[in-house]
Amino acid sequence: MVERSEFKGKPVLIIKRAEDDKYPFAFGLSKARLILENLEEIKRFVEENTKEEGA
Repeated sequence: MVERSEFKGKPVLIIKRAEDDKYPFAFGLSKARLILENLEEIKRFVEENTKEEGA
C-alpha cells in the first residue's frame, strides 16, 4: 500500500505493509532519486539475502 503525503511542505511517499502498519517506510524526493539510481544494487541485495534466508 502506497500513500502520498507532505512533510514540512515537501512531498513524501509512504509505503505500508498494511493499513495499520505501525512503522511505515517514508521518504522524499531526494531519497527516491537515490533509490532509483541504485535500484539494481538494491535488487541484487534482496536476491543475495533472500537466498541466505531460504525464503
